[in-house]
Amino acid sequence: MSAQPSTSSSPAVDVSGVSFRYCDKPALDNVSFEVPPALLFGLLGPNGGGKTTLFKLLSTLLPLQQGTIHLLGRDVHRQPAAVRRLIGVTFQSPSLDRKLSVFENLSCHARLYGLTGASLTARVTGLLDRLGLAERARDKVESLSGGLARRVEIAKGLLHSPRVLLLDEPSTGLDPGARLDLWRYLASLRDESGVTVIVTTHLMEEAERCDDLALLDRGRLVARGSPAELRRSLGGDCLTIRGPQPETLAADISSRFGVTVRQLGGELRVDAQTDHNLLGRVLDAFGPRIEAVSLARPTLEDVFVERTGHRFWNE
Repeated sequence: MSAQPSTSSSPAVDVSGVSFRYCDKPALDNVSFEVPPALLFGLLGPNGGGKTTLFKLLSTLLPLQQGTIHLLGRDVHRQPAAVRRLIGVTFQSPSLDRKLSVFENLSCHARLYGLTGASLTARVTGLLDRLGLAERARDKVESLSGGLARRVEIAKGLLHSPRVLLLDEPSTGLDPGARLDLWRYLASLRDESGVTVIVTTHLMEEAERCDDLALLDRGRLVARGSPAELRRSLGGDCLTIRGPQPETLAADISSRFGVTVRQLGGELRVDAQTDHNLLGRVLDAFGPRIEAVSLARPTLEDVFVERTGHRFWNE
């Protein structure tokens, strides 16, 4: 019996117990999460975290080895063709023919989905207008800026009106202004069309724009929630200390003040710190041994450090 289409109360994406290996190298380890419909969802992790492998599984480019994935009620393993009809995919690497015009690129791709004649023209024209590309329709792709070319890539993925849009590192190569425009458009897709947008990223500032996040490290799901929820989970501010002898300084601070001190390279961190007087007391006690100290609200990187014990980018 084929799976029924998802209802508004069903998750748009349901990942359950997914593990994947490349020969002897584990890429994903028992990953499970759900994504509600019409959400801007981020897969955040450093290189090697597993997000690209998960992206390939979601987009049916890799066969499942263990676990299940359902997109809009369809089983990715048993119903890959049905899944492909419901998803749009934008890859990290450019996929446009640079010698063809914007309109020609989209027209060629639209024919792969069975669009022809007036319906093809109307669909392509509508997307060009919506993405602010109407005036560049006859321009060759090679003449476009990185931001405009990325918009054309997204238009390709939207030609068949998908209900889930998958984007792998979509802002790669974009300048800050183009990156901001991209994320505004992704939010409009969510709000105006009810599209579920799933984005892989290694950039913290991009992850902050997502409604919800799955934080991946070495193939494991280490945290899940909205950016605000994840930051609040630390329960306090983060005290960061730098000194020439971090090992002995960490032991002395921990012994004197009864706090847990984590060493990350040449940096010491005291997480979930609610005693704001601690900074002053540390300086009074160990000032000559300290080069720099700061107390700040937690960031997503602080969450990553607390959950994994190492930096987002290992030194």
